[in-house]
Amino acid sequence: MEQSSTSALLQGTVLDLASDVVSALRSGDHVRAGGTLAESGAGEGVAVAAVRVLGADALLPTALMGVPPEPGRLTVFKDAVAAHPPRADAAPTVVWSHWAMVRALRRLEEPLTHPLDDDPVAEPGADWLDEAGWQFLTHQLAVLAPLALPGEECAVARAARRRPVDVARGFVRAVRRRDWQQAAGAGRWLTLLDGVPDTLGLEAGLDFVRLMGGNDPRVALQLEAVRLMPAAVLL
Repeated sequence: MEQSSTSALLQGTVLDLASDVVSALRSGDHVRAGGTLAESGAGEGVAVAAVRVLGADALLPTALMGVPPEPGRLTVFKDAVAAHPPRADAAPTVVWSHWAMVRALRRLEEPLTHPLDDDPVAEPGADWLDEAGWQFLTHQLAVLAPLALPGEECAVARAARRRPVDVARGFVRAVRRRDWQQAAGAGRWLTLLDGVPDTLGLEAGLDFVRLMGGNDPRVALQLEAVRLMPAAVLL
């Protein structure tokens, strides 16, 4: 029962945190972006875990709009990076999520005060994406949607750029399966890729995802990123 209660609290905190990010992306208000993490009722450990789930997108208003992160949020973000380094047997998406969070911190040009890997900005490998079927590729890219940023240069982005048609197929499959989170994440990648088939109708497809799944703040976050990225310069 206690584990179930903790899981429910974590899920709720993730949704609240995603809602904060969506509000910040829509308004440019960094105070809103720190609202959930400023609430002691969420619990320090749960707040750290929630930031870890959301990953680098917890600082997305900074990346896309240059909105300074609220100090409390930045502290929890740093704690999340320090508290959960990937294990040696961690899945590639876990390793890459950690890398993206460290990279987000490095972009702020603020020194970290806690120990990390010897070279935290060294890129992990992404060979598993080149060998993946298009369904699995789309799933993995959706999980790594925080890496879908204008001007981002990394092995995951390069793998996505090599397979626009496969990502487009995955987007259509996600929509048909009503997997709005995966569809939104794939759509975020597709807005950055060259060679996406015109027949996909990506803009209309994203509008449909917004209509059907936009009440989920995790979906809304991806769609707000899509809206802002064409005019954004990666900071």
